Amino acid sequence: MDTTATVPPRDTPQLKRASLLALAFVAVLWLVKFIEVAAGLDFSDFGVRPLDASGLLGVLTSPLVHGSFEHLIMNSLPLAVLLALARFTYPSGSWRALIFIWLLGGVGTWLIGRPSWHIGASGVTHGLMFYLFVLGLLRRDRNAMVVAMVVFFLYGGMLVTVLPREIGVSWEAHLSGALAGTIAAFLWQQRDPPTPLPRPSWELEEEAAAAALAAETDTYELPRPAQVPVLWQRVPDDRGVILEFPRRRRDDDAPPTVH
Repeated sequence: MDTTATVPPRDTPQLKRASLLALAFVAVLWLVKFIEVAAGLDFSDFGVRPLDASGLLGVLTSPLVHGSFEHLIMNSLPLAVLLALARFTYPSGSWRALIFIWLLGGVGTWLIGRPSWHIGASGVTHGLMFYLFVLGLLRRDRNAMVVAMVVFFLYGGMLVTVLPREIGVSWEAHLSGALAGTIAAFLWQQRDPPTPLPRPSWELEEEAAAAALAAETDTYELPRPAQVPVLWQRVPDDRGVILEFPRRRRDDDAPPTVH
C-alpha cells in the first residue's frame, strides 16, 4: 500500500545498517566462490541457459555464480554500493525491487539470451542502477535526484553495456536487468515517502525572534483590564437583595451656582 506521509530524515545509523546488509549480500557471493574453488567444482551449470528447461534453475541461482575471482571483483563493488544506496534511500521499495530484478532479469535472460551459460550478478547490478536512476527522474524530490546523479556519475557506463559490445559478456543479462529495474521504479516509485527537507536558517531565525519578542511582551506588558482578577464582589443578603449604600456627595456633584 502506497503512502504519502513524510518520514524522518535518513541518518547515519540507517546508512550503516544499509551498508552492512549490502556487504553481507556480497559476502555470500564470495562464500559461494570459495566453496566452488575449495571443492574443485564448477558451478557454471547453475547459470541460466536460454530456452532450455534445465537452465530455468539459473533464474534463481545464476547471480550467485561467477566464472572467476576477477569476474566476482568487478561485480562486488558496484553491487555493494548500489544495494546500500537503494536500501538507505528506499528502505521499503528496495527489497521488492531487488527480488523483482533478480527474477525478471533471469527470466528475460532465459528468453533472449544466446545458447550458453549466463552467470554473474551483473544483471542485478544493472537493474539496481537503472532503478535508482529512473526513480530520480520520476520522483524529483531532493534525495532521489541526488542519488540518481551519484549513481550516474559512478556507473553511467552501464547505459551502454546493455548493448552487444564484448564477446563472452552477457549483454542480454544486462539488458534484462536494466528493463526490470526500470519497471520496478515505475511500480514502486511512491512506496517510500520523501524525507522532509531541512528548514532554511532564515525561517528558524525568524521563529526564534518571534518567540523572544512574545516572551518579552508577556513579561513586561501590563495586563488588560479584562485580564485583572476581581478581588471583591458584592454579596446579596439573606433575602437575595444586594445592599446598596448611598453614595457620599462630593463637591463636584453639587449643582452649578448661578451668579
